[in-house]
Amino acid sequence: MAGPAPGRRLRLRLRPLAALALLLALAPGLPAARAGQAPRPAERGPPVRLFTEEELARYGGEEEDQPIYMAVKGVVFDVTSGKEFYGRGAPYNALTGKDSTRGVAKMSLDPADLTHDTTGLTAEELKSLDDVFTTVYKAKYPIVGYTARRILNEDGSPNLDFKPEDQPHFDIKDEF
Repeated sequence: MAGPAPGRRLRLRLRPLAALALLLALAPGLPAARAGQAPRPAERGPPVRLFTEEELARYGGEEEDQPIYMAVKGVVFDVTSGKEFYGRGAPYNALTGKDSTRGVAKMSLDPADLTHDTTGLTAEELKSLDDVFTTVYKAKYPIVGYTARRILNEDGSPNLDFKPEDQPHFDIKDEF
């Protein structure tokens, strides 16, 4: 009995290869791994948190083994890498553990200015705030969360002006 015709044999051999090629073509998101190497998982930062004033106060640089956080414009930054500026006894330690938006805008460490409230700031102070927020905090320090005040109104109702997709360093699919 004669075997399959040469063309038939070729088709049988190509089917598994064609299936593999089709699978690879349809799944471009599959990581390419070299022989003997496991694919690396995608890198992600820590999840973004929502901080109440009480929770944020725990990260004011007093505890040696705790990170140091501060908020500007309702965005909580991890300023631990700037410990010489923000740690216990450092020149800007008064800004940590709270939302110090007004103090940053006015370049003030006066306790009365260490608040989120921007009422009455001049156009120049608001511009300074935006500049420092972008060129110092967003550029140098990781964002670890937002203050509850940024997302919620005083009565606890949702702030309808809050748009997650407009927040700095925010990826809606990763965070919520």
